[in-house]
Amino acid sequence: MDEGMATSAVNSFGIHRRRFLAQVLFATLGLAGGASASPLLDRLRERRWPAGQASVSGAQPSLANVAYGADPAQMYDVYLPRGAPLAAPSPRAPVIFMVHGGAWAVGDKAMTRVVEAKVARWVTKGFVLVSVNYRMLPEVPPDGQLRDVALALGHAQAQAENWGADPKQFILMGHSAGAHLVALLAQAEPTDLALRGPSVLGTVALDSAAMDVEAIMSHPHLRLYDLPFGKSPSYWRAMSPVHQLRRASPPVLAVCSTRREDACVQARAFVARATQLGVQAQSLGVDLSHGEINAQLGLDNDYTGSVEAFMATLSPAVAQHLAH
Repeated sequence: MDEGMATSAVNSFGIHRRRFLAQVLFATLGLAGGASASPLLDRLRERRWPAGQASVSGAQPSLANVAYGADPAQMYDVYLPRGAPLAAPSPRAPVIFMVHGGAWAVGDKAMTRVVEAKVARWVTKGFVLVSVNYRMLPEVPPDGQLRDVALALGHAQAQAENWGADPKQFILMGHSAGAHLVALLAQAEPTDLALRGPSVLGTVALDSAAMDVEAIMSHPHLRLYDLPFGKSPSYWRAMSPVHQLRRASPPVLAVCSTRREDACVQARAFVARATQLGVQAQSLGVDLSHGEINAQLGLDNDYTGSVEAFMATLSPAVAQHLAH
């Protein structure tokens, strides 16, 4: 089998594995079908991959399946500005480091909702976009996923200059479970080299309802959270971004769907705690569904404008690129 066939086989295996895990997740929750629509059902349908329409983005990465670890899931894609050399002169490009969601169990870095509009909007403005895969449930719990994302970040920062990008100009971005992971990663102490390389400019957390896992698990909750977070109160707290906040945390924008009461309650509580610590933080409630918050970021709309207004505060280089 040649290298191209081997890569295709690995990718095909990954697709079928994710389909299977999505089916297991739905069956476990008793949500495989039914005519009635609930907010949970809507959110899980949006996470399911593939979902009746083209799930893989038409945007083609400049560098595909860059390995940052030994596991086939430990890969990321890199989208470079059109015509940009891999080692551009100064000023180097800022980087959006994107982590997909999917209930910590499904999803993929190449999904349309993860990259399509973001690439079209920001890569054309001179940003580099990195979209990350990581190991998932049931094999790897959220703390292991956090370390995967941290490993990917460190690897990407080490490679950034080879892409014409600046390793000190990274913005973390994630959706749903990915938002939970990047919100946690942003709280890592600079000395914790196991969790993070050079510092990041800030974090855009897209519609996570798990900013306080301890509060979720301490009260009646959706069974969705039982598999990732288990029964240990100390683990709940360790996996709660709100309880890991520190005074030196980078700025954060917590986007939430106003159609999901739990997400905005958690976003506002996170921002309130961050503000108490002197961290630059704000929440942004938008009248979009959980999936639309991911898919429509990058389109020419007020929502994208609000996110860009936050991004522009992170550094002069980011503001300069957004002005293009």
